[in-house]
Amino acid sequence: MSWLDRVTDQAELLSGARALMENSRSAEACAAFERVIATSTDPYTRADALVQRLSALLNLGRTAEYTSALEAAFDAARDLPDPYLHGHLHALAALAAHVQGALDRCVMHLVRSDRALAAVEDPDRETAWGWHDLAMAYSYLSFHGYALSAIERARRLGMAAGIPEETFAAPGIRLRNAVTLDHQGDSDGCLRVLRDIAGDLDRFVRAGTAGRLRPSSLAAYGYAAARRAALGGPADQGGGVPAGTDAAALLANGGDSARARDMRQLGAVCLAIRDGRSVEAMVRLDGATVSAETLGSAEHARLRSLAFARSGDHAAAHRADRYAFRLAAQRNDRLRDVYVDGIAARIDHEEMRREAARYEGEALTDPLTGLPNRRRLERYVAALVTRGERAALGVCDLDGFRAVNGAHGHHSGDLVLQRIAGVINRVMRRGDFVSRYGGDEFVVVLPGAGMVEAAEVSRRIRAAVRAEDWESLVPGTPVGISVGFAELPAAGAGQRDAFGVAFEQADREMLRLKSRNRADVG
Repeated sequence: MSWLDRVTDQAELLSGARALMENSRSAEACAAFERVIATSTDPYTRADALVQRLSALLNLGRTAEYTSALEAAFDAARDLPDPYLHGHLHALAALAAHVQGALDRCVMHLVRSDRALAAVEDPDRETAWGWHDLAMAYSYLSFHGYALSAIERARRLGMAAGIPEETFAAPGIRLRNAVTLDHQGDSDGCLRVLRDIAGDLDRFVRAGTAGRLRPSSLAAYGYAAARRAALGGPADQGGGVPAGTDAAALLANGGDSARARDMRQLGAVCLAIRDGRSVEAMVRLDGATVSAETLGSAEHARLRSLAFARSGDHAAAHRADRYAFRLAAQRNDRLRDVYVDGIAARIDHEEMRREAARYEGEALTDPLTGLPNRRRLERYVAALVTRGERAALGVCDLDGFRAVNGAHGHHSGDLVLQRIAGVINRVMRRGDFVSRYGGDEFVVVLPGAGMVEAAEVSRRIRAAVRAEDWESLVPGTPVGISVGFAELPAAGAGQRDAFGVAFEQADREMLRLKSRNRADVG
């Protein structure tokens, strides 16, 4: 028996309210759910209405009501064993916890939602919506791989239940993935994802099914197009947004969704940057009232950087970019702390702890190269400093990588990054640490080493990269590498400061060597 078979009281009113939500009319839907809650005594009907009302409140961004709505929904669901009900409720609770900044509770609800939804024996359209909301929660927490898997499950279940494919297109999931890449310095990766999003919309337009897209999805497609334009790509004809659509027109959709309102404000900033109206973009940014959870806390600073760059103030653009990068890193630090301090204590079941560890692995590994990422690097350096161990830190930056992307495309650029990761790993000493910091930048740590040993490792890295057969992989675009090293500060400095000081010194040395190499070539 599916969930809706159990809900017999006022079923027609509940179905109508669901349809309102799907069309971004959440305020009307919320009022309908409240009428059911006030008049029904059937436990299944009340539980369903309370869970759906919570979903409507999340859509509307009425944060002050989240806690009481969650308590009421959990109270109603407590004595009902249906796994769909608990799975969907935990997915919504994860979204609420994320907005409230309670990342430990958010991850706990993610694990419980996934387990409950997977246990549904007779999945139906409601189960599909449960997986959809779980995918949204994964996406907001930057577990993009899990988000894509969950939304694909929602799409398959939905199509089996007669829900059109377009309903679960979910461009917002990939949009958040794209801007996260940009915040971390991988603008090329961001542009690739944005182009894929535009390609999906083009497919729906050509098939004549774009009219089935939900209003909130149209707003996300609009922001993807505007964001791509702000980065220098086309926003309308010629591969950005398909003929017959327009970024500004798409952004006007979304109804009363709080996230769509946020994207409309920031989308207008992107279009001003595209058109060279940098002053207007700055004014719009200063006046924007946008939740940091919609597209990440770094999005505001990153758009400011793009506006500065468009106006020609590259020094200010660089400062804003650094700030955006720090904001993105702070969020990741908080997520790391959840695992270090919270999850093990909050979830005592061994299988659930293993699930949480899988999520941590995604948060600490670069998906392209398989190397540790910046978060894991900082954790490693912090442990070295805590133990008072001597170490040297090196910053490695590719030479000629932009030319590779320009001449051969981003797929070839990805192959170069993967090969570089292998080359560096191959020449390191036993026990050395190699990570991808972001973009075409790698960071290595040599425990127990000083600058003499670092100079020898630097020589080996440069020689190995120079010896690779780049002509076969990317003809006509030679690849080199510049490496700068610095020693980690002595024990006693703050752990976070120790990494920052060493990284800045090594980065300056790398840039000095890169400039000298260019001068020698010239």
